[in-house]
Amino acid sequence: MVSVGGDFDRRAELEERLRQGPGEEARQEVAVTEGGPPPSRWTLRTIRVSFSWLHDYSLSGVWRVLDRHRLRPRSAQVQLYSPDPEYLSKTAHLCVCMREAALAPHEIVFLFMDEMGYYRWPEATWDWMPAAPDAPLVADRQHTKQQQWRIIGMLNALTGQVDYLDNYRVGRAKIIEMYQHVDAVYDWAKCIYVAQDNWNVHQHDDVLDALTGLPRVKPVWLPTYAPWLNPIEKLWRWLRQDVLKLHRLASDWSQLQGRVNSFLDQFSAGSDELLRYVGLLGDGKLAKALVVRNYRS
Repeated sequence: MVSVGGDFDRRAELEERLRQGPGEEARQEVAVTEGGPPPSRWTLRTIRVSFSWLHDYSLSGVWRVLDRHRLRPRSAQVQLYSPDPEYLSKTAHLCVCMREAALAPHEIVFLFMDEMGYYRWPEATWDWMPAAPDAPLVADRQHTKQQQWRIIGMLNALTGQVDYLDNYRVGRAKIIEMYQHVDAVYDWAKCIYVAQDNWNVHQHDDVLDALTGLPRVKPVWLPTYAPWLNPIEKLWRWLRQDVLKLHRLASDWSQLQGRVNSFLDQFSAGSDELLRYVGLLGDGKLAKALVVRNYRS
């Protein structure tokens, strides 16, 4: 029988060794050749060979020992990294502009802008069915082409309202049209902040010239390579999960486009459910920048 103190010591030993990662014993256990490298993650096999007092345990026995010590498989936290040297100042400016909109929702609008593309042929994923589905058969030769369609969208950070335009191509002309569209939609606003990434087309001379004629529309530049600061990216993920993955409309391109539009049209009048999904309601960093919205009349 293991004493309470001994049990505590073994837990401390396990925790310390697991933090260090697999070593030589683990390498010898799983390497295909003598010169093979050690694995990067632990398995029950490599844990067993790394602790002499576990050598005689079965794999299920090793699992029970770990479980007793509350040591279980954990998913590592995603490391978010942007190479932008102005990351902190841009993020602070983003939050300041969002707070301004939350404090004056009848005068200031805050929008997140982004573009996405999708294809005629469905993205593969899992589904409940007796067997894996075959690739869809298309009788009409013209439908074998892998067509692409693109969307540019705006997400209102306070209401969840989504405005979008679509075309086979989204470039300078469509971006300018999108700016003009939201300028008309929010004709009552004194200021329309538009947070966006650093795609070079966003800062093309033609686009910046068009913005001079739309003085209420003010770009808010996000840090480079920081998609976690643009919640509309999560709207695209929702769209892909619910509509585009494993769809059955490869032979009916117009119906697929209509279904995509129907999904986005659900949010034309705003949606708290969407705000929760994309992280603009809750305890996240961007949601906290809008916390004053809970106190407005």
